[in-house]
Amino acid sequence: MNTKPHQLEETIEKKSQLKPKLPKNYKVILLNDDYTPMEFVVDVIQKVFKKSYDEATKIMLQIHTEGIGICGTYPLEIAETKMNQVLNLSKESQHPLQCILEKI
Repeated sequence: MNTKPHQLEETIEKKSQLKPKLPKNYKVILLNDDYTPMEFVVDVIQKVFKKSYDEATKIMLQIHTEGIGICGTYPLEIAETKMNQVLNLSKESQHPLQCILEKI
C-alpha cells in the first residue's frame, strides 16, 4: 500500500469522528374499543410490555378514557414484534383489541 503516514492519520481521524446513527424509535399504542374487557387489556400490557399491575391499569384507564394509550417506545423491529404479540393474543382470545405504531 502506498499511503503516506500523514494520509493514514487523516483517514483514521475522519473515521473516528463519524458517529453511528441511533435507530428511530416508535410508540406502541393500544386503541380503545367497546368490546375488549378491561382485564384482558391489563393482562396483555403486563405480558407483552412487562409492566406492573398498577402501571398496566393506569395505561388501560388512559386507553378507556382518552381512546389511546402508549405502552412503550422501541426501535422499529422491537416495536413491530410487540405489536404483533398484542394482535396475536387478541386474535387468540377473540377480542378486537387493536395496536398501532407511531414514529417519534
